[in-house]
Amino acid sequence: MKILLISTNTLTTPYPTYPIGLDYVCHAIPSHHSVAVIDMNISESDVSQRLINEKPDLVGLSIRNIDTTDASHQKSFTDMMVQLVTTIRNAIKTIIVLGGSGFTILPTEWMELLHADYGVIGEGERFPLLLSSLERNQEPDNIAGIIRRGIQPVYPPPWDNPLSRGIFPNHSYTSFYLERGGMLNLQTKRGCPFHCIYCTYPHIEGKTFRFMEPDDVAETALMLEKAGARYLYITDSTFNGSYDHSLSIAESFIRKGVSVPWGGFFTPTVPPPDYYNTLARAGLRHVEFGTEALADAMLTSYQKPFDQAMVHKAHEKAAEAGLHIAHYLMIGGPGECGETLMETMTNSRHFKQTVYFLFPGVRIYPHTPLFDLAVQEGQITKDTNLLLPTFYWSRLIPREKALAIVEDKTRGLRNWHVGAKADETNKILARLYSRGHVGPLWERIIA
Repeated sequence: MKILLISTNTLTTPYPTYPIGLDYVCHAIPSHHSVAVIDMNISESDVSQRLINEKPDLVGLSIRNIDTTDASHQKSFTDMMVQLVTTIRNAIKTIIVLGGSGFTILPTEWMELLHADYGVIGEGERFPLLLSSLERNQEPDNIAGIIRRGIQPVYPPPWDNPLSRGIFPNHSYTSFYLERGGMLNLQTKRGCPFHCIYCTYPHIEGKTFRFMEPDDVAETALMLEKAGARYLYITDSTFNGSYDHSLSIAESFIRKGVSVPWGGFFTPTVPPPDYYNTLARAGLRHVEFGTEALADAMLTSYQKPFDQAMVHKAHEKAAEAGLHIAHYLMIGGPGECGETLMETMTNSRHFKQTVYFLFPGVRIYPHTPLFDLAVQEGQITKDTNLLLPTFYWSRLIPREKALAIVEDKTRGLRNWHVGAKADETNKILARLYSRGHVGPLWERIIA
């Protein structure tokens, strides 16, 4: 079959994200198929002509984002997806298959909205199962994770075969990312065993960690470095979810000579002795803590695996290693009130040399405890269309009052970044990238 895979993500704030999922899918597709790829970040204008010229038998659309997940700057991508599918249908007659993390969250809704032929729920390595079924002229109704429109989805278990990205492909769009921050992405494991009430990672990737061999990860890092990467971003739900495994990754980086800097998301739990110093020696530069709040009552409400004291210790150890540190915060979650918000804002002043990214409201997704709570409280119903940006907000403090508190407490502080501030951020980053800077650069955005 002639297959055309399209990465539909065009969200470049605060920096463009390399479509790592396509690499895994391309590697999983058997070699007797012909595979081409389009990245919508650079090919929005010529999709129709590519379709007419190449006439693929099947078009796969990877849906990474449903919306910006930022209540202060809401933007949905559903209209863009409708337009893209219309373009495909007007250009050629072909099979349309949906997949990706954004699709897996709401597969039935996406299938109905886009009138797609099939969908792949969960990890993209399952896609060849659909191809095999189609080659046999059979409907894939008995394959867990493959969905047709009008058929109730069967959610599959996590992919239990070895996770392999394969040889880095010679994609024409790779230069787009290398010229805008020099970043390519790297994965060291999948899944998440934590129970944060709002998070979709356990639903998308599974509720346990599935680790990749540290030496294999290091070899992949070297491959990306050779391909031109000047910075690596770890795409794991949380890099330090296993201290043993993440230390082994760092030791492999050192042993094999990985030289590019890197960063990722971390959980602010108490690390082993010398943990962040070891990671710094391996090239770690940026630590992004998914802290969410600096009030113990809110951390308990979010079911985070840490308390405020642990956050302080984690921050202290990362700072001692000379790393750039950011804390991501949310306000307005279950139980948020004036006291908890003031506690978060007051405690934030204890951290030096850090950046805060604060987002008002908590995006509601199905298959999460927050969804159940929002239904129970009447903020949504079980039938609410969650393809539209939908956010939880605590009944204990008016949104306007909370935002006024934040504005008052952060006035004049350049290390606070409230909401996405997309236009302002993009302009600053574009200037920095044009001067040869690499990486996330959020420490320079507020400098």
